[in-house]
Amino acid sequence: MTVHADLEKLICELVAIESVNPDLVASGSGESRIAAFVAGWLEAAGLSVSFVEPVAGRPSVVGVLRGSGGGSSLMLNAHMDTVGAGAMTAPFAPVVSDGRIYGRGAYDMKASLAACMITAREARRLGLRGDLIVNAVADEEVASIGTSAVVERFRADYAIVTEPTELRLCLAHKGFVWLEVETTGVAAHGSRSDLGVDAIAHMGSILTGVLELNRRLHESPRHALLGTGSIHASLIEGGQEMSTYPARCVAKLERRTVQGEDGASTLREIEELIGSAEATARVTLERAPSEVPADHGLSLAVAEAAQNPVIIGVAYWMDMALLNGARIPTVSYGPAGEGAHADVEWVDLASVEKCERSTYGRRSSCATEGFTSPLARADFTSPLAGALYLPAR
Repeated sequence: MTVHADLEKLICELVAIESVNPDLVASGSGESRIAAFVAGWLEAAGLSVSFVEPVAGRPSVVGVLRGSGGGSSLMLNAHMDTVGAGAMTAPFAPVVSDGRIYGRGAYDMKASLAACMITAREARRLGLRGDLIVNAVADEEVASIGTSAVVERFRADYAIVTEPTELRLCLAHKGFVWLEVETTGVAAHGSRSDLGVDAIAHMGSILTGVLELNRRLHESPRHALLGTGSIHASLIEGGQEMSTYPARCVAKLERRTVQGEDGASTLREIEELIGSAEATARVTLERAPSEVPADHGLSLAVAEAAQNPVIIGVAYWMDMALLNGARIPTVSYGPAGEGAHADVEWVDLASVEKCERSTYGRRSSCATEGFTSPLARADFTSPLAGALYLPAR
């Protein structure tokens, strides 16, 4: 079987395994079944395989292809979980048509996982000195417990998160902060305006302040790849019935952050707009933004391997931040497609092949383009990182 046919078959096999995140959809199966499949496949390909399971029933798989020694190591990261199927009619029956593979998770991101797996299998013939580590992680769609646990047990010199980027090289992404703001009132019968204090109405001035803060953020200096931060109100709740003054109102806010902004600075912004109002604010979750400089050795190596792709930053958050936060320089590069979290999802098979080819190199299929991947060069010591003789860290 050719690598092309092998890749298509593997993507379809992965899509056919339902791995909906159960924290999103209660009936979702989670990662246990797909993790068993990935582990078996990687073991058959000659990798040393471990499970990382910080929460029962939510395993991640780590496969390691050991190098001969003296080279730097590369980690390839892809998640196994998906969102729910929505209104899809046959989400786990993959369809191949016109160079596309359709199905839940095909684009986000089982095609990338398949490319990582085949990369590891084919890399065995290259005699690498550095280790190649494949992370198939759980729970990226919710709390990222998979990558968080993996980086506590496994280290690498460099990493690539293979989220779909339309064959563009992503060097930066935004972070986010979730906050809750609570206003307090006094419950009373709706006829007793002399006693009742309306907590919902008192939230109004704070929400107006949120709109003003968002305007100011958009007018602030822009990050070269990410633009500016933003804020919006996501959810609001309060009151108990029509004829009672509400004693409590809670607004849940989301603040998207760029470098230099964090939970502490965001909380100060909200406290300033609350002023003297009867209200409190607290941070409920924070995820940091992430960036690797364009002139970093990893950025340059991946750009060379991928034939100088467009450099981008993205507004959404991904596991790249956890790896960079663990002091593993990490960028993101992945295939093209459409329909992440949508009712029609597909991945472009040719773009997946290019990702896989860029990583380990197939001279036979690339010779006409005059392109040879860094992994195919015997004198280089590590996957991709070898393109610039990056030192072991």
